[in-house]
Amino acid sequence: MLHRYLAGGQRSEVRGQRSALRPLLAVLLALSCWPYNSAGGVPVRDLVVISGARDNQLVGYGLVVGLAGEGDKDPIYTKQTIANILQRYGVNVPAATLSAKNIAVVLVTADIPAFAKPGTRLDVLVSSMGDAKTLQGGVLLQTPLLGADNRVYAVAQGPMSVDGFIAGQGGAGGATVSKNHPTVATMIGGAIVEREIPATIVRENTIELLLREGSFTTAARLAGAINQAFTNAARAVDSTSVLVHIPEGGEKFPVDFIARLEAIEVIPDTPARIIINERTGTIVATATTRISNCAVSHGNLTITIARNLDVSQPNAFSKTGTTMVTPSTDTKVSESKGALVTLPDLPTVEKVASALNALGVTPRDMMAIFKAMKQAGALQAELIIR
Repeated sequence: MLHRYLAGGQRSEVRGQRSALRPLLAVLLALSCWPYNSAGGVPVRDLVVISGARDNQLVGYGLVVGLAGEGDKDPIYTKQTIANILQRYGVNVPAATLSAKNIAVVLVTADIPAFAKPGTRLDVLVSSMGDAKTLQGGVLLQTPLLGADNRVYAVAQGPMSVDGFIAGQGGAGGATVSKNHPTVATMIGGAIVEREIPATIVRENTIELLLREGSFTTAARLAGAINQAFTNAARAVDSTSVLVHIPEGGEKFPVDFIARLEAIEVIPDTPARIIINERTGTIVATATTRISNCAVSHGNLTITIARNLDVSQPNAFSKTGTTMVTPSTDTKVSESKGALVTLPDLPTVEKVASALNALGVTPRDMMAIFKAMKQAGALQAELIIR
């Protein structure tokens, strides 16, 4: 097409159109270029959150009805809450005359995401704040959900889902069986947004990316990957934030620019870290965990104490003697043999796991070994104990 225009003697007109289209072509080229991809990289959207596009917490105070005698045991605040609700419907009843056996006072919590428009549904969590036994089968009455500014942003109401149960009579001579937490319930889509929370993500033609895990190395890599896709657009400020300047002309389409920005892949820096949870016996180690040359010996010491109650009684038809209970204690000590095993330099977590598993140790023993290695200076990783 351009060749035809030139051949037709319209060279000056085409040059004018081409010069006028240069800024637009530059913007389209910047926004449509393929993002920088690296082998084994992670998309930017999984590493960062955009400053301003954050969730906000909501909380509300309400009533759950229809608990079939498993509700609160007539506390003052529950009765007063029932009286206040009845008063809204024109029923004036003294709070002291009410019964709360089928009703429970609850706190309702939810997170409202950024840009949630009126009419959007939210998931909520309902928790009993009284002495109700369970919330199973209950219905939450209309509960306003307030933000930190004490304004209503959503309203929750409806039936709930309880992931537990309680059964049995309880009390003296009775037995009670419970599973999970029957006093906590969830409502999927149980709240409706009534007011949108204002959010600003572009300030002075700049977007700030906040790393979920702070790292100077990851921040530098992130800025470098963005600059390969959009020349001189990103600058790492510190270990948690990267400023990205929107290319000229792209400020009119910030959503398109952010979508292309989030598709860029980066190899994040993974710190050498071992997390130990002694309550559950869980050990998690990152791939960069390394152990220097050391020798390990671990043996188990088991002490068993058993207390028995024997009965001593006189022979049959004996006129003397009394029956007595004689306690006895049996103590046994056993210690398994442990060999001193030399561990070479282990540069990967796979080799570390294989070497420790070869010792035949349990997860609890492995926790003790990691602690000792850290104290000896052989464990080249951060050790976190929960």
